[in-house]
Amino acid sequence: MPSLPGDGTREAALRWLTHLRVADVPRVRALFTHHPRYADLTPVQYAEGLEWLRRTGLVTTSGHPVVDVGEQLPPDSAVVPHVLWNAADDERRRAIGTAGERCLLALLRQEGLMAVEHVSAVSDAFGYDIGALTSSDGHIHLEVKATTDPTCLIVHLTRHECEVMSADPWWIMGAVLVGKLGDALNVATVSRSWLRTAVPHDRSPRGRWESVRLVVPPQALKPGLITEDGKRVLSGGSFATPEVWGMQELGGAAVRPRAAAKRCPVNDLRRAR
Repeated sequence: MPSLPGDGTREAALRWLTHLRVADVPRVRALFTHHPRYADLTPVQYAEGLEWLRRTGLVTTSGHPVVDVGEQLPPDSAVVPHVLWNAADDERRRAIGTAGERCLLALLRQEGLMAVEHVSAVSDAFGYDIGALTSSDGHIHLEVKATTDPTCLIVHLTRHECEVMSADPWWIMGAVLVGKLGDALNVATVSRSWLRTAVPHDRSPRGRWESVRLVVPPQALKPGLITEDGKRVLSGGSFATPEVWGMQELGGAAVRPRAAAKRCPVNDLRRAR
């Protein structure tokens, strides 16, 4: 095990671990380089801190922090805190997310929407995953959240996605229940008004939130895909599984999209990447 570095390098390592939870290495490096709050340490110390984390295995070669250190580094580098990330789980989450996006792309095209584009495959800068046009020339900007859990819907929202939601009247969050074969078993719209009340607020100019984990309540969900002005983009039919995300508890029927029979196998998606 490599020896512990000096205090400055360890402080730089702590900052890397904190910020790499919500951003990649180039973005965090730019933050450390240009923001005056981080000017107390040198670029060399930041570089040494990241290198030490990689040597000790606390950050992967691709820039993922594998531990949650809370407010301070462990006093002994041999002590490994709670694991945040591993390759198998990350691959599984990516496959589920990709399956949800691919299935919604197919469903929207089968519903007759035009100019359906998988924009997140090009860049994350859009703040949504899918763009499309309706038959009435209305725009759809769809942020897709996918899960395999029918009992509870948990979504992760970045600050950038939230800012796009606030500025873009065409932005919609669609939740997809992905089946074992990678097909879309259920689709629902997450209420924008609920999202606005659920996201955190910056409490100090010295800090800002970058990503948030939200547990979506049943009352914040509507079956199918519905625009902000109430137009239904994606209709549904019957759905056999009871109480998907608690929606049936409200007296509403959870839905299975008509085109859900179009399979999007997760294994095929993995091979396609």
